[in-house]
Amino acid sequence: MDARHILAAIAFDERGLVPAIAQQHDTGEVLMMAWMNREAVEETLATGRVCYFSRSRNKLWRKGETSGQQQTLHELRVDCDGDTLLLLVDQQGVACHTGRRDCFFRAARDGQLVEIAAPLIDPEKLYGHTHG
Repeated sequence: MDARHILAAIAFDERGLVPAIAQQHDTGEVLMMAWMNREAVEETLATGRVCYFSRSRNKLWRKGETSGQQQTLHELRVDCDGDTLLLLVDQQGVACHTGRRDCFFRAARDGQLVEIAAPLIDPEKLYGHTHG
């Protein structure tokens, strides 16, 4: 796949990154936000398996490579300014490293942050250790 036209439409920041929001393609559920660099976008488009860029590890991060909880790309969308991506995905298992379906499990209610979703799987089972 020739991704040059797609990559040209993306406004990567000064670090070469763009925020990417992952949304379950069939339900509209917002799963997570992560960062992508040019190489991650190219790999995702070429393979159909979502790849991000880990800022903390400073390397590509193939979603599910350690946990098995992969994301398959259904469609990549670029916003009007080219500075944010929306990835319509099929999430296998949980998306969050805390063992929850999505990363947005805390809600501001009555001046407090309230957990509104419990883990579906113990992170230790996903990663072999507790993942911060």
